[in-house]
Amino acid sequence: QLQLVESGGGLVQPGGSLRLSCAASGFSVHNYVIGWFRQAPGKEREGVSCISSSDERTYYGDSVRGRFTISRDNAKNTAYLQMNSLKPEDTAVYYCAAVRSVITTVQAMCQGGPTGGYWGQGTQVTVSS
Repeated sequence: QLQLVESGGGLVQPGGSLRLSCAASGFSVHNYVIGWFRQAPGKEREGVSCISSSDERTYYGDSVRGRFTISRDNAKNTAYLQMNSLKPEDTAVYYCAAVRSVITTVQAMCQGGPTGGYWGQGTQVTVSS
């Protein structure tokens, strides 16, 4: 079964940190661009960060640049999103997605959405005091 599974979400106070993981099974992410997206209630889905298959290129949305860091470990078939200096407006369900690198780029995937790829089920992140 081909799937992505996110983990690491939870409740954190403003200014705190969380590390999300996105584990792939049933396929190798070696040739995939991986992205993190989020959606808060009543808001449109937002591209948070994307990383190229070779780990050479990254993209960050304006609202998270400088606070979040995306990374991947192809040997573990897993990607990560380190989130620091969290704010209440970061509260959302966070999803990871994977799209073959031959049909997308980090910017296209994060700005246009991960068409033709795999999605995870999402993990809730709540930033509140």
